[in-house]
Amino acid sequence: SHPRAVVDTSGLSPKATELANLLSETIRDLFASQRNLAFKRERLTNPVVQRPDLRRRIESAVGAIKKGAFEYLTKPVEQEKLIMTARRACDRLALVRENDRLRRQLLRPFAVDGIIGRHPRMIKVLEFVKLVGPLNMTVLITGETGTGKDLVARAIHAGSPRRAHAFQAVNCASMPEALLESELFGYEKGAFTGAFAQRQGLIESCHGGTLFLDEIGELPVGPQAKLLRFLEDKRIRRIGGKDEISIDVRLIAATNRKLDEEIRKGRFREDLFYRFRGFVVELPPLRERASDIYPLADAFIEKYNLTFNRSVRGVSREALKMLMDYSWPGNVRQLDAVIEKAVLVAAGQVLTPEDLDLPGMPAAEAGGSRGTIHVDLSQGGCSLEEIERRVIDEAMEISGGSIAEAAKLLRTTYRTVEYRAKKYAVSRAHQRNGETDFPIR
Repeated sequence: SHPRAVVDTSGLSPKATELANLLSETIRDLFASQRNLAFKRERLTNPVVQRPDLRRRIESAVGAIKKGAFEYLTKPVEQEKLIMTARRACDRLALVRENDRLRRQLLRPFAVDGIIGRHPRMIKVLEFVKLVGPLNMTVLITGETGTGKDLVARAIHAGSPRRAHAFQAVNCASMPEALLESELFGYEKGAFTGAFAQRQGLIESCHGGTLFLDEIGELPVGPQAKLLRFLEDKRIRRIGGKDEISIDVRLIAATNRKLDEEIRKGRFREDLFYRFRGFVVELPPLRERASDIYPLADAFIEKYNLTFNRSVRGVSREALKMLMDYSWPGNVRQLDAVIEKAVLVAAGQVLTPEDLDLPGMPAAEAGGSRGTIHVDLSQGGCSLEEIERRVIDEAMEISGGSIAEAAKLLRTTYRTVEYRAKKYAVSRAHQRNGETDFPIR
């Protein structure tokens, strides 16, 4: 009888245990062929036979490693060595799978699927992100502060062939001109006082990846010229350096300013503007896509439930109306902060108007008088689309969710109200069989 391989499978995953058991069977087969192995060892003592057989072994080992083999074992195989090799292979496989899982998890918030938008204008933005992602082109993202320009930039990077490489973001408004130039382009040793060693700039360190220049409208005129030169020939020269360096980096820029006005004022180069003008993504402010407020609040509640270990189920009807009627000067970023605080201070499982901290809108005045639509034009105006949404919302609330009754109040057809209600997602807030809150699930 041949020795039986014993494999300790404690602590291994089911797949690893299955692999170890399979290797155990292989070990028994190997020991069963000891006589053949001994015969081959005798043949190897002959130099004439040994050289070609050894050469074939080396070629076989090199070929196996090139094809991705973890280890190459020569016969006769020692039982303990085979088991240890199998264990190391299982550990390596587990690390590779864990690394892949973590990378997908890191990229998930930056994917297009992570951007919440049901409004027609946001749907167009998402379609554009999917279109421009795979292209190796510069992109300009415009929109008010807090609309999610950085998130769109990361989504474009995540949908590009560069997603496995670095994504660097720099805020042009947060650095002085001298520091900004050295941060972007790097410097050589001795280039200026305090330059004790050579340092790569953000553009160079981002080789193969994507560099996101946030608030590019704040970029001083000096660095604009060097940035334009880089966009034209994809080469940079460190401060104090003599040699030019070829860099493969995709640039994405964002601004909340109107760059055409900055050009007229002499604060932004027109040629640089046209370098970014080819692909422009315009993000609408939150007040112009109010139908996204509910799903955004829903997502933020879920997010901060996990952060603070809370169990808030949703938003009351009064609180939701308060959120929908607010002008949101800080856009999605402000909504995020409001929901964060509300989840933290909420006394119950449903957010109420008292939980919402909205500057300029006291909780006691959140609802207003029934049947009255208040339009605030003092903070950037209000679109006709937003006014229409509010009218539909108010009519649906007064009619108790009945489209037919709402149509009578608005003196229009049933199909018109039905279409508008679906377009602005207001029917969801009033057609819930008398429910007074809106649960997450």
